[in-house]
Amino acid sequence: MSRVVHFEIQADDVERAKAFYGAAFGWSFEDYGAFTGTTYWGIVTGPEDQPGINGGLLQRPAPAPAAQQGTNAFVCTVGVGDYDETERRILEAGGQVALPKMALTGMAWQGYYLDPEGNTFGIHQPDPEAR
Repeated sequence: MSRVVHFEIQADDVERAKAFYGAAFGWSFEDYGAFTGTTYWGIVTGPEDQPGINGGLLQRPAPAPAAQQGTNAFVCTVGVGDYDETERRILEAGGQVALPKMALTGMAWQGYYLDPEGNTFGIHQPDPEAR
């Protein structure tokens, strides 16, 4: 089997996207432009000794899909420890609710959001008591 080992987020405004993801999730960014020859930020999502993957942030090369159109990409879901606190940070950082918090009965809380660049992402808090 093949596993996902890296993700990429495209943005119209790379600095705005960095600010959003840093504020919402505490992610940090490393300049990989010297390796790629263009603006490209490596995204560090957490310590190497914890589950998860890192990614990249780059300038969007073509227009994003218009509102009310499906996404033309994978949607990444971020594991969180406190759904409500994370949602608060997402909204304060400029994100919007795309699909509100819902219970995955007996498993977790799940919801979907739009970042300020119009990209969809999910958040997921494991909780066997979710109803």
